[in-house]
Amino acid sequence: MNTATTDATVEPTVAPRPARARLWPLWGAVSGLLGFVATVVLDTRPMSEILAIAAGEDYTVSADDVASLERMTNYVGFLVGFAAVAAMVVFAASWKRWVEHRYPESIAAKVVSGGLYVSAAGLALAYGWKGALANYGYGGNEFGMFDDSGLYVYYVLTDFGPYIPWLGVLVAAAAFGWLAWKERLLSRVLGTVSALYAAGVAGMMVLLAVPGLPGPFGGLWLALASLWIAFGRSRITLKDAA
Repeated sequence: MNTATTDATVEPTVAPRPARARLWPLWGAVSGLLGFVATVVLDTRPMSEILAIAAGEDYTVSADDVASLERMTNYVGFLVGFAAVAAMVVFAASWKRWVEHRYPESIAAKVVSGGLYVSAAGLALAYGWKGALANYGYGGNEFGMFDDSGLYVYYVLTDFGPYIPWLGVLVAAAAFGWLAWKERLLSRVLGTVSALYAAGVAGMMVLLAVPGLPGPFGGLWLALASLWIAFGRSRITLKDAA
Protein backbone atom coordinates (compact mmCIF):
# COMPACT_ATOMS: atom_id res chain seq x y z
CA MET A 1 0.00 0.00 0.00
CA ASN A 2 1.49 3.34 -1.07
CA THR A 3 1.27 6.35 1.19
CA ALA A 4 1.28 9.83 -0.30
CA THR A 5 3.46 12.39 1.37
CA THR A 6 2.13 15.93 1.38
CA ASP A 7 4.23 19.05 1.20
CA ALA A 8 3.21 19.89 4.75
CA THR A 9 5.03 16.85 6.11
CA VAL A 10 8.29 17.53 4.33
CA GLU A 11 10.70 19.72 6.29
CA PRO A 12 12.60 22.24 4.19
CA THR A 13 16.26 21.45 3.72
CA VAL A 14 18.98 24.04 3.87
CA ALA A 15 22.10 24.01 1.75
CA PRO A 16 25.22 26.10 2.25
CA ARG A 17 25.65 29.03 -0.05
CA PRO A 18 28.28 28.81 -2.77
CA ALA A 19 31.68 30.00 -1.56
CA ARG A 20 31.53 33.16 -3.65
CA ALA A 21 28.25 34.15 -1.98
CA ARG A 22 29.82 33.85 1.48
CA LEU A 23 32.79 36.10 0.75
CA TRP A 24 30.92 39.40 0.66
CA PRO A 25 31.31 40.00 4.46
CA LEU A 26 35.07 40.17 3.92
CA TRP A 27 34.54 43.72 2.64
CA GLY A 28 33.50 44.58 6.19
CA ALA A 29 36.62 42.93 7.58
CA VAL A 30 38.82 44.91 5.20
CA SER A 31 37.02 48.14 6.07
CA GLY A 32 37.25 47.53 9.80
CA LEU A 33 40.95 46.69 9.80
CA LEU A 34 41.90 49.59 7.53
CA GLY A 35 39.68 51.91 9.54
CA PHE A 36 41.33 50.86 12.80
CA VAL A 37 44.76 51.55 11.31
CA ALA A 38 43.75 54.93 9.88
CA THR A 39 41.94 56.05 13.04
CA VAL A 40 43.99 54.62 15.90
CA VAL A 41 47.38 53.45 14.66
CA LEU A 42 47.93 56.52 12.46
CA ASP A 43 46.51 59.02 14.94
CA THR A 44 48.71 62.14 14.89
CA ARG A 45 49.71 64.18 17.95
CA PRO A 46 52.30 66.94 18.46
CA MET A 47 55.56 65.67 19.88
CA SER A 48 55.25 68.04 22.82
CA GLU A 49 51.91 66.49 23.78
CA ILE A 50 53.29 62.97 23.42
CA LEU A 51 56.24 63.77 25.68
CA ALA A 52 53.98 65.39 28.27
CA ILE A 53 51.65 62.39 28.34
CA ALA A 54 54.64 60.05 28.69
CA ALA A 55 55.78 62.09 31.68
CA GLY A 56 52.30 62.04 33.21
CA GLU A 57 51.83 65.79 32.79
CA ASP A 58 48.96 67.84 31.42
CA TYR A 59 49.55 69.71 28.21
CA THR A 60 47.57 72.29 26.25
CA VAL A 61 48.07 72.07 22.48
CA SER A 62 48.35 75.43 20.70
CA ALA A 63 49.06 76.70 17.20
CA ASP A 64 52.76 76.68 18.05
CA ASP A 65 52.70 72.86 18.06
CA VAL A 66 51.56 72.26 14.47
CA ALA A 67 55.14 72.42 13.18
CA SER A 68 55.93 69.17 15.01
CA LEU A 69 53.07 67.18 13.44
CA GLU A 70 54.28 64.23 11.39
CA ARG A 71 53.19 64.82 7.80
CA MET A 72 53.61 61.24 6.56
CA THR A 73 51.40 59.88 9.32
CA ASN A 74 48.54 62.11 8.19
CA TYR A 75 49.27 61.41 4.53
CA VAL A 76 49.22 57.62 4.92
CA GLY A 77 46.26 57.86 7.29
CA PHE A 78 44.21 59.73 4.72
CA LEU A 79 44.97 57.16 2.00
CA VAL A 80 44.32 54.13 4.22
CA GLY A 81 41.20 55.84 5.56
CA PHE A 82 39.76 56.47 2.11
CA ALA A 83 40.35 52.80 1.25
CA ALA A 84 38.47 51.86 4.44
CA VAL A 85 35.55 54.08 3.44
CA ALA A 86 35.39 52.56 -0.04
CA ALA A 87 35.35 49.04 1.42
CA MET A 88 32.65 50.06 3.90
CA VAL A 89 30.40 51.31 1.10
CA VAL A 90 30.85 48.01 -0.77
CA PHE A 91 30.08 46.08 2.41
CA ALA A 92 26.92 48.12 3.00
CA ALA A 93 25.78 47.54 -0.58
CA SER A 94 26.50 43.81 -0.24
CA TRP A 95 24.53 43.70 3.02
CA LYS A 96 21.57 45.24 1.21
CA ARG A 97 21.87 42.63 -1.56
CA TRP A 98 22.26 39.52 0.61
CA VAL A 99 20.29 40.47 3.74
CA GLU A 100 17.86 43.35 3.22
CA HIS A 101 16.47 42.03 -0.05
CA ARG A 102 15.96 38.54 1.41
CA TYR A 103 14.35 39.81 4.63
CA PRO A 104 12.48 42.97 3.58
CA GLU A 105 10.38 43.03 6.77
CA SER A 106 13.44 43.38 9.01
CA ILE A 107 13.91 46.96 10.19
CA ALA A 108 17.10 45.99 12.04
CA ALA A 109 18.67 44.83 8.77
CA LYS A 110 18.02 48.28 7.31
CA VAL A 111 19.48 49.90 10.44
CA VAL A 112 22.76 48.06 9.83
CA SER A 113 23.24 49.39 6.31
CA GLY A 114 22.05 52.84 7.41
CA GLY A 115 24.62 52.91 10.19
CA LEU A 116 27.37 51.86 7.81
CA TYR A 117 26.51 54.64 5.36
CA VAL A 118 26.47 57.19 8.21
CA SER A 119 29.95 56.10 9.30
CA ALA A 120 31.27 56.05 5.74
CA ALA A 121 30.09 59.62 5.10
CA GLY A 122 31.55 60.97 8.34
CA LEU A 123 34.83 59.11 7.96
CA ALA A 124 35.26 60.40 4.40
CA LEU A 125 35.31 63.94 5.83
CA ALA A 126 37.51 63.00 8.79
CA TYR A 127 40.17 61.28 6.70
CA GLY A 128 39.93 64.09 4.17
CA TRP A 129 40.89 66.54 6.92
CA LYS A 130 43.92 64.38 7.70
CA GLY A 131 44.88 64.61 4.04
CA ALA A 132 44.35 68.36 4.01
CA LEU A 133 46.59 68.76 7.06
CA ALA A 134 49.29 66.70 5.33
CA ASN A 135 48.91 68.81 2.19
CA TYR A 136 48.89 72.25 3.82
CA GLY A 137 51.10 71.44 6.80
CA TYR A 138 54.86 71.64 7.19
CA GLY A 139 56.50 69.71 4.37
CA GLY A 140 53.26 69.46 2.41
CA ASN A 141 52.79 70.18 -1.29
CA GLU A 142 50.88 73.39 -0.57
CA PHE A 143 52.61 74.48 2.62
CA GLY A 144 52.34 78.22 3.17
CA MET A 145 48.73 78.66 2.08
CA PHE A 146 47.66 78.75 5.75
CA ASP A 147 49.48 80.13 8.76
CA ASP A 148 49.91 78.12 11.95
CA SER A 149 46.51 79.25 13.25
CA GLY A 150 44.85 77.90 10.13
CA LEU A 151 46.74 74.62 10.38
CA TYR A 152 45.71 74.41 14.02
CA VAL A 153 42.06 74.43 12.92
CA TYR A 154 42.74 71.41 10.71
CA TYR A 155 44.50 69.70 13.60
CA VAL A 156 41.49 70.24 15.87
CA LEU A 157 39.27 68.68 13.19
CA THR A 158 41.50 65.61 13.05
CA ASP A 159 41.62 65.28 16.85
CA PHE A 160 38.20 63.60 17.25
CA GLY A 161 37.22 63.67 13.58
CA PRO A 162 38.22 60.05 12.75
CA TYR A 163 36.65 58.76 15.98
CA ILE A 164 33.16 60.28 16.11
CA PRO A 165 31.77 58.85 12.81
CA TRP A 166 32.13 55.28 14.09
CA LEU A 167 28.85 56.00 15.88
CA GLY A 168 27.05 54.57 12.85
CA VAL A 169 28.93 51.29 13.22
CA LEU A 170 28.04 51.28 16.93
CA VAL A 171 24.36 51.52 15.98
CA ALA A 172 24.90 48.62 13.57
CA ALA A 173 26.38 46.58 16.44
CA ALA A 174 23.24 47.19 18.50
CA ALA A 175 21.13 46.08 15.53
CA PHE A 176 23.16 42.86 15.38
CA GLY A 177 21.91 42.05 18.86
CA TRP A 178 18.30 42.43 17.71
CA LEU A 179 18.93 40.42 14.55
CA ALA A 180 20.38 37.59 16.62
CA TRP A 181 17.93 37.37 19.52
CA LYS A 182 14.66 38.67 18.10
CA GLU A 183 14.84 37.72 14.43
CA ARG A 184 17.25 34.77 14.67
CA LEU A 185 19.15 35.85 11.54
CA LEU A 186 22.60 35.95 13.16
CA SER A 187 24.51 33.80 15.60
CA ARG A 188 23.35 34.45 19.15
CA VAL A 189 26.94 34.51 20.34
CA LEU A 190 27.77 37.22 17.80
CA GLY A 191 24.59 39.08 18.71
CA THR A 192 25.39 38.95 22.42
CA VAL A 193 28.96 40.17 21.96
CA SER A 194 27.76 42.95 19.65
CA ALA A 195 24.98 44.08 21.99
CA LEU A 196 27.29 44.13 25.01
CA TYR A 197 29.87 46.11 23.05
CA ALA A 198 27.26 48.65 21.92
CA ALA A 199 25.77 48.98 25.40
CA GLY A 200 29.18 49.35 27.03
CA VAL A 201 30.35 52.11 24.70
CA ALA A 202 27.01 53.91 24.91
CA GLY A 203 27.14 53.76 28.71
CA MET A 204 30.65 55.20 28.75
CA MET A 205 29.54 58.02 26.44
CA VAL A 206 26.74 58.91 28.85
CA LEU A 207 29.07 58.71 31.83
CA LEU A 208 32.08 60.54 30.38
CA ALA A 209 30.43 62.75 27.73
CA VAL A 210 33.20 61.86 25.23
CA PRO A 211 31.83 61.77 21.66
CA GLY A 212 34.78 59.88 20.20
CA LEU A 213 34.39 56.68 22.22
CA PRO A 214 32.83 54.69 19.33
CA GLY A 215 36.13 55.10 17.44
CA PRO A 216 38.88 53.17 19.22
CA PHE A 217 37.28 49.73 18.81
CA GLY A 218 34.68 50.38 16.09
CA GLY A 219 36.93 49.09 13.33
CA LEU A 220 37.94 46.00 15.28
CA TRP A 221 34.31 45.11 16.02
CA LEU A 222 33.39 45.53 12.35
CA ALA A 223 36.29 43.32 11.26
CA LEU A 224 35.57 40.56 13.79
CA ALA A 225 31.80 40.61 13.16
CA SER A 226 32.32 40.44 9.41
CA LEU A 227 34.70 37.49 9.71
CA TRP A 228 32.22 35.78 12.01
CA ILE A 229 29.48 36.14 9.40
CA ALA A 230 31.75 34.95 6.59
CA PHE A 231 33.04 31.83 8.32
CA GLY A 232 30.44 31.18 11.00
CA ARG A 233 26.89 29.89 10.72
CA SER A 234 23.94 32.26 10.48
CA ARG A 235 20.69 32.28 8.54
CA ILE A 236 21.89 35.13 6.36
CA THR A 237 24.67 32.92 4.98
CA LEU A 238 22.35 30.02 4.14
CA LYS A 239 19.83 29.69 1.36
CA ASP A 240 16.87 27.43 0.78
CA ALA A 241 17.76 24.42 -1.29
CA ALA A 242 16.03 24.21 -4.61
